[in-house]
Amino acid sequence: MTPRAEQARRRRTGRPARLSRELVLRAAMEIADEGGLEALTMQRIGQRLDVEAMSLYRHVRNKEDILDGIVDLVFAEIELPGDGVPWLTALRARAVATRDALARHPWTVGRMESRQRPGPANLRHHDTVLGILYGEGFSSAMATHIYSVLDAYIYGFALQETNARVNTPEALAEATTEVIEQMADDAYPNMQRVGRDLMATGFEIGSEFEFGLDLILGAIAPLPKA
Repeated sequence: MTPRAEQARRRRTGRPARLSRELVLRAAMEIADEGGLEALTMQRIGQRLDVEAMSLYRHVRNKEDILDGIVDLVFAEIELPGDGVPWLTALRARAVATRDALARHPWTVGRMESRQRPGPANLRHHDTVLGILYGEGFSSAMATHIYSVLDAYIYGFALQETNARVNTPEALAEATTEVIEQMADDAYPNMQRVGRDLMATGFEIGSEFEFGLDLILGAIAPLPKA
């Protein structure tokens, strides 16, 4: 039940909902999704749940504890491949699912791997990915190399995508038109050419993710195991 549903239930029954860590974290994630981490305060979480802010400390220690918890909620949203899936297919599916989760929760970019107290979903996620690589016979060093390269690409792309104004073909066309109009005639012919070509084809920046991902996986496939 979402925090809003809980509030509706309280209004119907006239009784306060039983506060829990899960309820506090869900409310915190909603606030972060709506306004970023800058909007995340104990007071706002309390207002969202219709309780006094001090009562939250029975369930969370401080803001860092909340960040640990909501990052873990995002990890829990990332669907992990099941047993028997070919390893490259599994790595690809996990990368796409991770990028999708980051797009749903932009505040997570740069914070998924920064927690000093990782939660169970976080740990399960990393253990599963390492298991995929160990299952293919990679050594610990090679598994770490591969994991690092994939995460650098996933998180780097998500950061670029979060900051971009051109994440749809329409936005790209508008931004490109503005840039081309600012250029002196023939001063930057290659920039003008690529801009016009991309506008003509309805190019979408988001499609670059899977193109780059497949290039990386193709390079990983023949790597030595040790």
